[in-house]
Amino acid sequence: MQAIVRREAAAFGAEVERDVFGTTVATIRGSAGRLITFVAHADQVGFFVRGADENGLLTIARASRWKPEGAWRQRVRIGTADGELRGVVTGEWGTRGPTWESMRVDIGAATGEEALSLVCPGDPIVLAGAPEELLNGRVISAALDDRAGVYASLEALRRLAARPAAWDVAVLVSTQEESGSYPGATTAVHRTSPDVAIVVEVTYASGVPGVPAWGDVRLGGGPAIARIPVISPLVSAGLISTAKAEGIPFSVETGSETWSDADGLSMAGDGIACGMVSIPLRYMHSAGEIAHLADIEAASSLIEAYARSLTADSSFLR
Repeated sequence: MQAIVRREAAAFGAEVERDVFGTTVATIRGSAGRLITFVAHADQVGFFVRGADENGLLTIARASRWKPEGAWRQRVRIGTADGELRGVVTGEWGTRGPTWESMRVDIGAATGEEALSLVCPGDPIVLAGAPEELLNGRVISAALDDRAGVYASLEALRRLAARPAAWDVAVLVSTQEESGSYPGATTAVHRTSPDVAIVVEVTYASGVPGVPAWGDVRLGGGPAIARIPVISPLVSAGLISTAKAEGIPFSVETGSETWSDADGLSMAGDGIACGMVSIPLRYMHSAGEIAHLADIEAASSLIEAYARSLTADSSFLR
């Protein structure tokens, strides 16, 4: 994933850096001497190989914050030193549903010895779900959280490279966002010191039974702009004003925290003025996440237009 980002960003002339966490920062220079950074994450939910039982089934350890129901009976990809293996998640479904401790991954091995000749403890496991087009401009895939945000950010940077804004603009593609500690993004901004950061994420689409949305956030209705305590109200207001001026459809979502890199970025260094633009997503943290292509394009257009709206004397002091 990061190799693709670096290749594409270099192709349109961005300055490309990487670090010890595997985070990528791609920058296009303006003339104002100030920096806005679009932040999206490359990692996806998953788990690790812990060992194998006598029947050749892999035992696992959760690697990120998500519910085990999302992994139940799903096909998976296992990254090993010798290449990728495929398997399926199995295990016991108790009265309260599955638990991470009870689940196993079946790779077809007949014994634990055979399984451990193919994998090692700590090998990463992620859900397998190739992208496909659906009806009405919708797409389905694993890892749209947050590949959709990465694409929207990189496409905005590509357009800004063709016609630069006054501010420097960077795309920061972080790692380990799903861990909940946000080390990829927070360490990177210590080096780059942006004046403003816009986290480009996905959010729960409303209109799906059993899913608590944070607002009237619908597929095809444009991105959601966050108004949440760690988000700068000045940045949120600027994003809303830009969306209205550009005729970009949007919704507003709210909650107590963002559950994203913004929670770490807002407190990095002396504090960063953060905004968050999120693409509506159905069935988050599954192998069949669904997004609308028009929402991805609208998110990209919004952050591009917002970056262009900033001037040398734009202030985010409160």
